[in-house]
Amino acid sequence: MMRNKICWNDGWRFFRKDQPAADTLAAGEAVTLPHTWNAKDGQDGGNDYYRGTCWYAKRFAKPELAAGEQLWLEFEGAAMTAEVYLNGQKLARHEGGYSTFRVELTPLLAEGDNLLTVSVDNGKNRTVYPQKADFTFYGGLYRDVNLLTVPAAHFCLSYHGGPGVKVTPTVDLDARSASVTVEAWVDGPAEQVTFSTAGQTIEAPVQDGCAKAVFAIENVRLWDSVEDPYLYTVTASLDSGDSISARYGCRTIGFDADKGFLLNGRPYRLCGAARHQDRQGLGSALTKKEHEEDAALLREMGANTVRLAHYQHAQYFYDLCDENGLIAWAEIPYITEHMPEGRQNTLDQMTELVVQNYNHPSIVCWGLSNEITGSGKTDDLVANHELLNDLCHRLDPTRPTTMAHVFMLDPNDPLVFLPDIRSYNLYYGWYVGDWDQNDRWFDEFHAAHPDAVIGLSEYGADANPAYQNGRPEKGDWSEEYQAVYHEHMLKMWSERPYIWAMHCWNMFDFGADGRDEGGKPGQNQKGLVTFDRKTKKDAFYIYKAYLSKEPFVHICGSRYVDRPEEITEIKVYSNQPEVALYVDSRLFAKKAGDKVFKFQVPITGSHTIRAEAGDCQSVILVHHVDAPNPDYVKPGSEIVNWFDREDEIVREGYFSIKDSMGEIKAHPQAGPALAELLAPLQAKAAAAYGDVAKNIQIPESMQRMMDQMSVEATLKQMGKLVTPAIVHEINGALNRIAK
Repeated sequence: MMRNKICWNDGWRFFRKDQPAADTLAAGEAVTLPHTWNAKDGQDGGNDYYRGTCWYAKRFAKPELAAGEQLWLEFEGAAMTAEVYLNGQKLARHEGGYSTFRVELTPLLAEGDNLLTVSVDNGKNRTVYPQKADFTFYGGLYRDVNLLTVPAAHFCLSYHGGPGVKVTPTVDLDARSASVTVEAWVDGPAEQVTFSTAGQTIEAPVQDGCAKAVFAIENVRLWDSVEDPYLYTVTASLDSGDSISARYGCRTIGFDADKGFLLNGRPYRLCGAARHQDRQGLGSALTKKEHEEDAALLREMGANTVRLAHYQHAQYFYDLCDENGLIAWAEIPYITEHMPEGRQNTLDQMTELVVQNYNHPSIVCWGLSNEITGSGKTDDLVANHELLNDLCHRLDPTRPTTMAHVFMLDPNDPLVFLPDIRSYNLYYGWYVGDWDQNDRWFDEFHAAHPDAVIGLSEYGADANPAYQNGRPEKGDWSEEYQAVYHEHMLKMWSERPYIWAMHCWNMFDFGADGRDEGGKPGQNQKGLVTFDRKTKKDAFYIYKAYLSKEPFVHICGSRYVDRPEEITEIKVYSNQPEVALYVDSRLFAKKAGDKVFKFQVPITGSHTIRAEAGDCQSVILVHHVDAPNPDYVKPGSEIVNWFDREDEIVREGYFSIKDSMGEIKAHPQAGPALAELLAPLQAKAAAAYGDVAKNIQIPESMQRMMDQMSVEATLKQMGKLVTPAIVHEINGALNRIAK
């Protein structure tokens, strides 16, 4: 009797409200899994998508089972809390929307017809993470459901959704050999397990439900990230006929405070992006096709690493990371706000993450949390992290723990040094400050903590490709500003080899129903690729210039067609050493350079612009126009200069919006006056970011950085909330206060 696995995605009925599914089976909507009920309302803004309990139901005939055979149901993802019933009797409850869990059906199977019902709840509570974050918490049976038939003696299905087999390679780089320990757990009567890998077979006895074998592999072929992501396969078999397989890779990893990440004994610079799993129009209900497309886009860009945020991703995507050599950061959804009542849930979700993903060579660290101190740090929060850190070390001594710290957390705080390695989410140059403050932050951290491994886990700038600006500014949501921002960040990273990994936020735009900004309500638009994966923003190609070995050339600004300037900048990205630019088929100029090539081109009408680098070429069209195209501007951001002349702003000896926030705040009259005028604007700005912006606490170290900004720069950051009348009112009030 062999193990049989059947995809069970067809024939389900769905009920969008909490009602007894057994009584209303005929009234439900026919659906095929994967399925989420938030594919539309979770992406349209308003922070009003349905969060509550829904039901899935399915009738099926009892299959023919041999003596001792068992029938199990495997859920690869049910968001967020699921309860499983068979013929009206409750079988299981699972809390956590991103991990695999299994339920045995055998004891409650009826002869003939059976009714399976599953309640799935993504409603608000205080015990199951996530509850507050800048992304949509889609509900549903949004990953595959499988029906498993196994003999009485079978590899374990009940241990935290794990695969039943654990593979631990230990590599000797000098000897070019590996010792591979394989462990398997068995339920039911079995005396031995037969293991096979790398052309070898070992029979190992079962003792206390576990069998163990150690293989010696000479001339081992290393799993070497994108250079050579070679995978071995181990198979475990029982005399009962049950058999399972697992892939693994032989590699060594290390982390050095000066050299960054080490792969197979050598420094290996990691640069890539974070990924959310959702897709426009689909929500989180993806098929293999969408997962494969995401992995292919990461590799096309040249990324060698991906941060799989902010939860456990599909097993299929971890498989794709293994196959493509994408070094992965894996984490649980312990995010934004600590809930004392949710401690056990963090431990349960971490256990499932590690147990289910231990064999993946692509994974190099376990993420304990993300921006968890955004609402403040407590003793209970610290204790929760200590437990998670210890749990990871017990479950997996081979990988370090990490955390993604919110950029408001003081870099000297003891919590920063609790995990083995650490990273920061820094948004200087977008939410606050200027982009060169990222450089200073890393320089200061590395100087103050020379023995601490540090990385950059998030950074980014929103861009709507519809918005174009020949003179980009922070906060304009233009494609051009996002591109120049990432130019700076990549240069910053390239000059600091101690940064163990840099993960751009984000590879793709994603659903954040609480957002209402940038012309697309319900989306976070920091992606290098649009939510539907159809448009690669210009910033995508600066990464390709730094990271990809595939020759290419790309002219930026293909969507900036109507240009009012008489001399326009044509910017080209390429990983080739020289670029030739042609205007209307005539050679305009050739330039040698490194990644970024700029040409100042006079334009008078319509022009075809072509860039060539080796055998590669890129073409755009531009038109000279008399006035800027209003469609290129984010509504509300048209006003960037509120005064016609500088002398209208500055009154000698008195404060103005040109003065820094810190200087004004320190003055006994100017400080309170400015605070009163800014308070309503700041409240509205926070509301635009949904629940995640509530209760944010900014520490002194972060405030010092923000206080370096002028009042004028702070007001521009608020975009459409700030009118000329408001600016004149603020400047007028400051002009009446002597310094």
